[in-house]
Amino acid sequence: MEIINRLESEVRGYVRSFPKVFTHAKANWMTAEDGTKYLDFFGGAGALNYGHNDDVMKKALLEYIESDGVTHGMDMATDAKIQFLKTFEDVIMKPRSMEYKIQFTGPTGTNAVEAALKVARKVKGRDRVLFFTNGYHGMTLGALAVTGNAAKRAGAGVCLCHSTPMPFSGYFGKDRDTAEDLDMMLSNSSSGIEKPAAVILETVQGEGGINVAEIEWLQKIEKLCRKHDMLLIVDDIQAGVGRTGPFFSFEPAGISPDIITLSKSLSGYGTPLAITMIKPEYDIWEPGEHNGTFRGFNHAFVTAIAALEHYWKDDKLEKSVLRMSDRIKERVNGILAANPAFKAEVRGRGFFLGIDCEQAELADEIAAECFENHLICETAGPNDNVIKMMPPLISPDADIEHGLDILEKAIHTILDKHGLLNNAA
Repeated sequence: MEIINRLESEVRGYVRSFPKVFTHAKANWMTAEDGTKYLDFFGGAGALNYGHNDDVMKKALLEYIESDGVTHGMDMATDAKIQFLKTFEDVIMKPRSMEYKIQFTGPTGTNAVEAALKVARKVKGRDRVLFFTNGYHGMTLGALAVTGNAAKRAGAGVCLCHSTPMPFSGYFGKDRDTAEDLDMMLSNSSSGIEKPAAVILETVQGEGGINVAEIEWLQKIEKLCRKHDMLLIVDDIQAGVGRTGPFFSFEPAGISPDIITLSKSLSGYGTPLAITMIKPEYDIWEPGEHNGTFRGFNHAFVTAIAALEHYWKDDKLEKSVLRMSDRIKERVNGILAANPAFKAEVRGRGFFLGIDCEQAELADEIAAECFENHLICETAGPNDNVIKMMPPLISPDADIEHGLDILEKAIHTILDKHGLLNNAA
């Protein structure tokens, strides 16, 4: 760690929460240089939905590298790219009756968001994009302008313009419909809101605190986009690729976004890959109008193909995630019910879950105690008030139960420290 502390920028983050040197990783376990094994409920912040070093993907990648397959091809045609597009169409789009053009952006999620914002503005000829409270869409300037977190926005150093925040689903509580609020604002010419080109949203806000949009709210937002001539952008970078159960997080709502952004676990292996999916009528780019040196990393295509073919030709993975999601909620709700002085609630969908702590400082303390007991999990939310649980989708039941045992022990330890533990439980 001396080298890290001496040479790496002060901007480093996760190494402060998890101060260990890791040397190996497999499935949902990470091993430190001292041999200690840690159960992973972090999943590379959503980039490792299938865990570490999946055998099927590793075999495909090694064979591709050994064959001297193209690594870097800009946006030239390669066999790996063609096979990825064909597989994505056959396995993901056709079964869902989806028709989109695929834009290969730079390799990260924020690159996909930047492309989505640019093409939406180009299509509508307007500069404003509407976003939602607690939303997070990336750290480049365009994506940051539609991100709610004040600390992250402050790092920009410039005015973050041409965007308008509105309250997310449930922001004011269950009794207020913020979709109706939005409709009133857009319908009133004296509201002060300039007509947006697009609306961007996450169906489950990850960094914002595992805030889940109600299905009916999502459906209303789509209707508002049609009514007010705005494009609907769904950022499925963290919530997609099975994290909430189905491949796309918006599937249960039955909506049809105009633009979809995907990254993180799309490659399956942790290799960088991002795409922006655009309905064909809105794909109005001029050749080369948006580009990037590392758009289309062929190694990521290879692992993505293997992941799609292995995990998404049927619904077994989705059903497994939803089944164990119910089990996690059941156990955590039991812990909370047994300790009424601990004011907290479980929220989320699939393996995208969180414990929202009324006393925000308890979340960081519990997450740190989990790490002391060899479980990796992070916090999220405006005040780091949510203990975030994102185990790999392939986690065996026994490992999930083991992780929950560690979590329960950590909660009890911290509650006892603060005099909040129900010792009679």
